[in-house]
Amino acid sequence: MSKLILVVEDQEDNRRIMRDLLSSAGYEIIEAVTGEEGVAAAETHRPDLILMDIQLPGLDGYEATRQIKANPELEHIPIIVVTSYALSGDDVKAFEAGCNAYVSKPFSPRELLAKIREYLS
Repeated sequence: MSKLILVVEDQEDNRRIMRDLLSSAGYEIIEAVTGEEGVAAAETHRPDLILMDIQLPGLDGYEATRQIKANPELEHIPIIVVTSYALSGDDVKAFEAGCNAYVSKPFSPRELLAKIREYLS
């Protein structure tokens, strides 16, 4: 059975890139455009892994991550931040919010898939 990945990303171009990459690697994908949608999708679909952008309309990726990790039924789901918002210290903020890994955009597709496989093996 293929693994389900939730992509929380507000930019359509970035979602399309992720969709193409992940589906070609055999993953099932669900998408959310806002932090609120991401939290709701995590609660509804219980994905195997979440790829979380930081700069989202409404609830940002840090707060969405905190809310997901605060739910005992979801806290085990690995969350990888994938963001172009790569200022000094942002990775620390992401880890403090509960993220398991941090990947900055533009990312290498091979490196991102390797990071995903680390958490899904």
